[in-house]
Amino acid sequence: MTSTQVWPEQGWALLQLLLVASVSHAEEPVCRQRGDPGNPLLCKDGDIILGGMFSFHTSWKDRKDTYTLNFRDLQFAQAMLFAIEEINNSTDLLPGVTLGYKIFNTCGNVARSVGLTLALANGNEIVSVPSKASCTRPAHVQAIMGETSSSPTIAIATVIGPFYVPVISHFATCACLSDKTKYPSFLRTIPSDYYQSRALAHLVKHFGWTWVGAIRTNNDYGNNGMATFTETAQRLGICLEYSVSFFRTDPSDKIREIIRTIKASTSKVIIAFLSHKEMDVLIHEFSYHNLSGYQWVGSESWIFDSQTAKMDIHHILNGAIGLSIPKAHVTGLREFILDVKSLNSSNNELFTEFWETLFNCKFRQSTSSANIQRECTGHEDLNGVQNSFTDMSLMPIFNNVYKGVYAVAHALHNIVSCNKACSNKVQLDPFTEGDEVYFDENGDPAAKYEIINWQPKENGVVEFVTVGLYDISLAPEKKLHFQNKSLIWARNSKLVPVSVCSEKCPPGTRKVLQKGRPVCCYDCIQCAEGEISNVTDSATCVRCLPEFWSNERRDACIKKEAVFLSYEEIMGALLTAASLFGTCMTASVILIFFKYRKTSIVRANNSELSFLLLFSLILCFLCSLTFIGKPSDWSCMLRHTAFGITFVLCISCLLGKTMVVLMAFRATGPGINVKKWFGHVQQRLCVLGFTLIQVIICIIWLTTSPPFPSQNFKEFKDKIILECALGSAVGYWAVIGYIGILAILCFIFAFLARKLPDNFNEAKLITFSMLIFCAVWITFIPAYVSSPGKFSVAVEIFAILASSFGLLICIFIPKCYIILLKPEKNTKKNMMGKNHSTNHFFTSDSKCFNLDFFLKCI
Repeated sequence: MTSTQVWPEQGWALLQLLLVASVSHAEEPVCRQRGDPGNPLLCKDGDIILGGMFSFHTSWKDRKDTYTLNFRDLQFAQAMLFAIEEINNSTDLLPGVTLGYKIFNTCGNVARSVGLTLALANGNEIVSVPSKASCTRPAHVQAIMGETSSSPTIAIATVIGPFYVPVISHFATCACLSDKTKYPSFLRTIPSDYYQSRALAHLVKHFGWTWVGAIRTNNDYGNNGMATFTETAQRLGICLEYSVSFFRTDPSDKIREIIRTIKASTSKVIIAFLSHKEMDVLIHEFSYHNLSGYQWVGSESWIFDSQTAKMDIHHILNGAIGLSIPKAHVTGLREFILDVKSLNSSNNELFTEFWETLFNCKFRQSTSSANIQRECTGHEDLNGVQNSFTDMSLMPIFNNVYKGVYAVAHALHNIVSCNKACSNKVQLDPFTEGDEVYFDENGDPAAKYEIINWQPKENGVVEFVTVGLYDISLAPEKKLHFQNKSLIWARNSKLVPVSVCSEKCPPGTRKVLQKGRPVCCYDCIQCAEGEISNVTDSATCVRCLPEFWSNERRDACIKKEAVFLSYEEIMGALLTAASLFGTCMTASVILIFFKYRKTSIVRANNSELSFLLLFSLILCFLCSLTFIGKPSDWSCMLRHTAFGITFVLCISCLLGKTMVVLMAFRATGPGINVKKWFGHVQQRLCVLGFTLIQVIICIIWLTTSPPFPSQNFKEFKDKIILECALGSAVGYWAVIGYIGILAILCFIFAFLARKLPDNFNEAKLITFSMLIFCAVWITFIPAYVSSPGKFSVAVEIFAILASSFGLLICIFIPKCYIILLKPEKNTKKNMMGKNHSTNHFFTSDSKCFNLDFFLKCI
């Protein structure tokens, strides 16, 4: 081991505890040998024996049931021998203690692995008769290195666990092995698939692949790894279109079914959680069916295997990306592996088979059944050979074996060096120099992976390029890190493939899941009015605040347009013009009446009330202007109170005129003094009293709950109606109701006086004007209620102007016509009628009406 590689005590404290337990007394009262002792393929005596279990032969090659030499596991065994030789030659580590080894061949068979495990624990002594003595002999080996695959390792760890003999694997990654309740003596120098599966899911998510397929090895490695990947992928929003399992012994029909599944799918990314053995079988079939154009994402078992890349002669896997164990270098290990003397000295039979397989020849005395014509001389040159044995691309795995042996050696060194005073308390050192090699409480090392990309070169050879890192020890946002290197994808493209079930929903839309399909399959529905989504793939739309509304694209909230009746718009300008026109028209009538104030028709119509009526009409026309413009606190309070008071003043004047006319014509009996009850003072008090009542109503309304400016969001979805809220609806309708009561009284009095002498037609004019007034305001109510927004204000203004024009035109225009165009009729004689004697209203029996007397009364 290099001098910079120092093992911290927390890295091997657990291992040390297991080694202590392995040499302690057994609980079984009698000793019985279990399992077939067999013969180790490689062995060497020593003070302390380490066991090794590797699959030197595979029973499945080219889909035929034949045993062939497995160079890969042979290299793993040589890495173990190299580490033991270094330790034995070291003066610092285990001085005076020699490590030996017994390495068995499991042939990739789980049942054989279990038997050999018991053989390693028992030793070679055969006990035929149960001994009465207690079992005080320690386990024959102090630790077992291996196995390479997860399934055999699970069987080994299950059997040896109760004996507390440490099992240290260099390539068994199944997350299930971290369960210390089931596998108390298992440790490993390769990260658990618990981390690799999650790292693969985050890698897939990084490139935006949300719709993928999956193929897994149908064993503990593939099934457990894919289960963890699926769980993490679902949390990250990744969906699996299909997930199929495969084992190298499956029939050809199973492979063809997998190929049909892949071809029928729409996903373009395939997650391959396969061992290199299954991958080698599938590559041949995929190439035959031209299954190209898919982006492969691989696990560490095959992604950096150069032999797998060499088998891909049709470049099915070009552009593949996946996770691998970080690159490593062990000084002298390559030279040791290529120097086959260690094999020759350990096992002549293995050496012979190795030599014949390596150089494709046959020794004359060999019993090999292989059909090889060339004879081996024993002097073949290894330098000219290029195959899986001379390939050192698996150096990271060799390093795992190397570190595992050193972990055991350090733990043994600590036990041997410790005297009785040590007890079992060890002060742990949290620091280490050089490589960080330690086991956590689950017997796992720290998880750190390199991200590998298969990039083909001009000569067709695939280069494994490290394009990034995944370090579980870093913060979540820093775990996945890519270097500034260009990546090659499927079909040698430089563009990242797209593999989604549904295209991303743009801003302004939301996702709606398709019935019966995974969550990654959805339709994009535009957000409803007033709702937006400003991110891609939004699951929901967010409603805008009341002051805002969604734009046309539904991706932003824009401030609603504030709508009110303004002077700038056509309707507001027309109503303003009508109001000013009515004001000018009323002012003209005042000038005419003032100029002709001494004429009979002006005097006969009570000039004082007429001028007051005209003044109130000017106020009525002008008060309509307070309804136009942006509502404010003052304008809201002014518009309703000014409207209510000015109209009461106007109708009070009409009511006074009507009552005077009616009483003057009706009260002509003896002893009735009309002037006493309806003189100038009484008329003024009448007008003042009626108006004062309205003022009091308005004051109460303004002090309790006055009108105020408000924003109406209900009338229009995309506009804000700026209006005046009534504050107190009771106050508003009290004002309107009081105006209505006075208008009805005025109409009744005028109606009663409608048949008085024709030449004196004031009552008829008031009757007709009040008829128009009442009609306007009766129709106003439904029109006001049904008009939206600013149109309700326009309706109210129109009602004010229409009723004001009705009063002005009906009462004063006929008189102005006589004054200006028919001056001959503006005489006292004309007011009294043409023939008093023939008019039934002016007979001596009825005490005829005297116009001079009426004029004096008013």
